[in-house]
Amino acid sequence: MPPAHHPCGSGRGGGGPVPEGLSAPQVPRGPGRTVPGAGPNVPIAPPAPFASLDPGRQDLDRTGRPGTAPIAAWQALLVAVPVVVGSVGRIPVGALTDRFGGRVMFPVISAITILPVLYLGLWGHESLAALLVGGFFLGVAGTAFAVGVPFVNGWFPPERRGLAVGVFGAGMGGTAISALTTVRLVDSGGTATPFVVTAVLLAAYAVLAYAVLREAPGRTAPTEPLSKRLAATVRLPVTWQASALYAVAFGGYVAFSVYLPVYLKTEYGLSQADAANRMAGFVLLAVLMRPFGGWLSDRIGAVRVLTLALAVVTVGATVQAFAPSLLPVGTIAFLAMAAALGAGSGATFALVAQLSPANKVGAVTGVVGAAGGLGGFVPPLLMGAIYGSYGSYVVGLALLAVVAAAAAVFTFSVVQQAARGRRAAHRA
Repeated sequence: MPPAHHPCGSGRGGGGPVPEGLSAPQVPRGPGRTVPGAGPNVPIAPPAPFASLDPGRQDLDRTGRPGTAPIAAWQALLVAVPVVVGSVGRIPVGALTDRFGGRVMFPVISAITILPVLYLGLWGHESLAALLVGGFFLGVAGTAFAVGVPFVNGWFPPERRGLAVGVFGAGMGGTAISALTTVRLVDSGGTATPFVVTAVLLAAYAVLAYAVLREAPGRTAPTEPLSKRLAATVRLPVTWQASALYAVAFGGYVAFSVYLPVYLKTEYGLSQADAANRMAGFVLLAVLMRPFGGWLSDRIGAVRVLTLALAVVTVGATVQAFAPSLLPVGTIAFLAMAAALGAGSGATFALVAQLSPANKVGAVTGVVGAAGGLGGFVPPLLMGAIYGSYGSYVVGLALLAVVAAAAAVFTFSVVQQAARGRRAAHRA
């Protein structure tokens, strides 16, 4: 989440209502310090003015009492809309990639994304309604992940797919790039500058991808109807097993990447800039660990990597639930969780690449990717609601610890048994 914005007017752009508890002068006209992210996994760093508001301020809630719930709720909604669209959209896009290939789908997704990016930068930041509309269509960018995994997967043998897919997944570092560059772009050129720059890069990539990319040798496109292929995909055990794990691993990463600045400002009183910088560090470590998790999965098995990663998240969330001092305990806990979530995300798709039928990798990726995105949708809303009700994040972090522990047990038992069965079938 980018550093604090400059006050930019009343925000009365003729579209959406001002959220309860916010007087008109408190709603900035510009889109805050935000810009679409460059990575394939996280569609955007929230394109919303409320992402830059400080939820620790004593604004009025619906009862007229000082509180923080209204701002936190609107922040979470504006962040969640594109995440949900990008997540659900991965299901059909993954299946379409199996049919048409990455050389077609990468340029198509990039070209489509240009329109909402320009809309948000030039006109769509004047009201809440306009931001929600722009964020909805901007979510298309998040479907690119379902294009990349099957495309990359086809170029590598099973024993090297973990690292290859992990390197591709490191594109989620676009969130950190966004957080670190947007303020400078806005300061140097105005509100629309980061959006225009992003649109130009998307257009350049669409042209370059179509000119340079080639499908893997031996690729065969399925001929079955889309609905039939999706139905067959959801019946595969690996689809649901990997979906559950990715909802925790990548969902946890998404949730922290969008909500960590709010948490740090509220729990520890950090400035917006300091909180954004720490979020960028969290994201960077997770990004670096994703290919490492894939590489390690190629060597010792994805099940072992996932079990260890989820155990680390369990411990880190448990420690942080007690709100220890940020230096050094809190920082260590968050960095440990960042590393574990990144490695776990890489290991999950190593599992997908190794266990999915070759002609269904895209479709499986779409469903699993959707689960991961939706897994990141729920925690920010939940954390905002919990803090708004209780003034504490203890319950939210305790829930994370419980979910991670349950996922570790599930991995070590059910998923490990399925992986052994798949290996035995290959040997036979």
